[in-house]
Amino acid sequence: MEGKAVRLQSLCKSFGQTKAVAGVDLDIADGEFFSMLGPSGSGKTTVLRMIAGFELPTSGSIELAGRDVTRLAPFERDVHTVFQDYALFPHMTLEQNVAYGLKIRKVPKAKRLARAREALASVRLEGFGDRRPSQLSGGQRQRVALARALVNTPRVLLLDEPLGALDLKLREQMQIELKELQREVGITFVFVTHDQDEALTMSDRIAVFNQGRIEQVGTPAEIYERPATPFVAGFVGTSNLLTGQAAERVVGTAGTFSIRPEKIRVLREDGDSSEPGCSSAVGTVAEVVYLGDATRFLVDLDAGGRLTALQQNLETSSEDVAAYRGSRVRLQWQPRHNVRVPESQ
Repeated sequence: MEGKAVRLQSLCKSFGQTKAVAGVDLDIADGEFFSMLGPSGSGKTTVLRMIAGFELPTSGSIELAGRDVTRLAPFERDVHTVFQDYALFPHMTLEQNVAYGLKIRKVPKAKRLARAREALASVRLEGFGDRRPSQLSGGQRQRVALARALVNTPRVLLLDEPLGALDLKLREQMQIELKELQREVGITFVFVTHDQDEALTMSDRIAVFNQGRIEQVGTPAEIYERPATPFVAGFVGTSNLLTGQAAERVVGTAGTFSIRPEKIRVLREDGDSSEPGCSSAVGTVAEVVYLGDATRFLVDLDAGGRLTALQQNLETSSEDVAAYRGSRVRLQWQPRHNVRVPESQ
């Protein structure tokens, strides 16, 4: 790894008897888009707040660009935080909102307004400087919050579920724009989310949190294709876990195996020929879920357990797939997609 923007060592945080963060070690590289992913209460937001300086660790250390900032106040750290609620000043114009931090730092007026205009342009809001937050859409307000953070040129930008208040279509659009913006400005982004698709879409690397600890750190492909624990396999995307006798009967060996639903083909038990060398299992379709572009099949296996398969609707409609409910099918997939999952890390 190149230069480290953030280094966390043995980081712990307790609130009374509750251990919110239980020993986190993590390095984040300069210029990286890094996501901390996990369910509510997993410790990811508490870690972000400790990096920002809003919470002090119970133990452990925080370094930013090699400098120990563990006990420093937020304004003494070269970071800026963007929150879900935007926190814009309603009585100020966008230009004034963006320039506010520079004003506090006593940057001359002409210079701070010029930099504010540049920051607004960087988030595709050039010419909007005289408007007020109430005149903007949710996505535009989020961009202003980003511009206000970027105008201070922090070494690290911390983002606490910044897209959570947006509707689905706008959120997906902002995911792409945010990643493009991060590449353009080259600043390290540390992004907190509970949305697996969001983390997979945007990140260079992801840390998956669970119960105050990190279960796995890796690229989106590593996290998705090679989960290190049963929790990661189940939390990131939809996964199938085969264990016990079901694993022995289907895979041919004991252990816990993850098989992603989109890797599985759904064939009629008797009507379709199976390919030699493939893993397969027969069962009964317990439920079908029509998703528009795809269909999810929940199949109870004769060998025990249940597998979910995801099939693109290339030529089928909701009426076609509904006919599968209760029918006998053969599931088939390549053996390389049987990913052994360690029982514990």
